[in-house]
Amino acid sequence: MNEFYSNCTQCPRQCKINRTENSTGFCGETDKVRIAVACLHFGEEPLVTVHGGSGTIFFTGCTLRCSFCQNYQISQQGMGTEISKEDFANICLKLQELGAENINLVTGSHVIPALAEYIPYAQECGCKIPFCWNSSAYESVETLKLLKDYVKIWLPDLKTLNSHVAKKLFIAKDYPEVATSAIKYMIENFPLQTTSVTKNGIQKEKITQGVIIRHLFLPGHFEDTAETLEWLKSHADKKTWISLMSQYTPVPFKEDEEKLTQRMKSLSIIENRLVSKEEDYDLQDLIEAYDFENLFYQELSDDTSWLPDFNRKQPFSNELATPIWHWKHGFLN
Repeated sequence: MNEFYSNCTQCPRQCKINRTENSTGFCGETDKVRIAVACLHFGEEPLVTVHGGSGTIFFTGCTLRCSFCQNYQISQQGMGTEISKEDFANICLKLQELGAENINLVTGSHVIPALAEYIPYAQECGCKIPFCWNSSAYESVETLKLLKDYVKIWLPDLKTLNSHVAKKLFIAKDYPEVATSAIKYMIENFPLQTTSVTKNGIQKEKITQGVIIRHLFLPGHFEDTAETLEWLKSHADKKTWISLMSQYTPVPFKEDEEKLTQRMKSLSIIENRLVSKEEDYDLQDLIEAYDFENLFYQELSDDTSWLPDFNRKQPFSNELATPIWHWKHGFLN
């Protein structure tokens, strides 16, 4: 593992920082694994949550710096605490005991080498449910290969194919080529597999292997979404599920004035507001025109109660998630 972190090149940033000596690169993290929350999450796609919910673990740090990030407290402000592989295994086993359909690893791209050791350890300890990789897709194929034997379900974003937007919003001009390369690797190596699962007389489909590609519509950027769907139609249709999301929500950021000013300047490239009904109609027309074989589309809503606050034991709404571990408190039951 040290060979990845001592001159860190494990993500496309290629920071070449020695993270083993308590130094941090762009991601803001050393070689230690830190997490903020673990919970049963019911807000993922139906194929992922199924009956029992997704056993979701939120990692501290990120290889991107999305100006609109709803999880900015953990991705950019460092909320979280260090866990060992034993801690990780215990969290996975608790989620499995509570009925989780899978273990969903959110934004762990900057600690892939460590997780390539943590995941098999959890499996050796008795975690039998599949592992999901939930990421921005801003990661190198070389590093993703470390997870090939352990992760079966992949939930990458494809945020934009516009390098100018990527530079302004994520500080990652090369995001389009990096993300599409990562997603191609996932598609090529993990063919879609689903099964039917019945519980209490209710039958639902469950993903056991494969890729669900997410795209968040950015208000005022209809052309970007059309370009992204065009790429997905050519490279992912019939091989994956597409998840088109319309829940862009302005976040009430709490940070110092200088950082907030910088963030607002970055956000000026888009219209920082909720998606309008007119845009929703246009998106539905676009979906119909492309006629994807497998596509989820989130219904338009002006509800903002789901925005998380990772200072709270319950960062989400009770309807959305059941926390079992918190960075300030450890196990909650």
